[in-house]
Amino acid sequence: MSTDLIVTDAVVIPGDDLMVIAVRSSGPGGQNVNKVATKVELRFDLANTTALPAPVKARLAAACRGRLDAEGRVIITSEATRNRIRNLADAREKLAALIREALVPPKPRRPTRPTRASKERRIDDKRRRASVKRERGGRFPVD
Repeated sequence: MSTDLIVTDAVVIPGDDLMVIAVRSSGPGGQNVNKVATKVELRFDLANTTALPAPVKARLAAACRGRLDAEGRVIITSEATRNRIRNLADAREKLAALIREALVPPKPRRPTRPTRASKERRIDDKRRRASVKRERGGRFPVD
């Protein structure tokens, strides 16, 4: 339906996994905004694509949780310009950027221990805060 989306040299999203819908844009624009559908919705069929491996799909789904519809499609919208073609290019670039981020696996967290100095700072802060609260008591008689 649409042309292929080149994400990196190794990753290309086939055009069959993309669907483009043009809708009327919101905001200022005079009479033109009521006549021309310039806002673009780009839908990427994440659930059924074969272009991405399963771990990348999972990371992309987690990153796009608010943009997923019930069928597992990622919805990217763009109404940055008053031109449908430029909005489509913007939406395609947004999707490519999201996929590029999902391609990089996260670094594993290496557990660390707090230093002695940080423990002492925490305890000193607790003591200071406790003394401030303790000194507050008794100022006002309670009836």
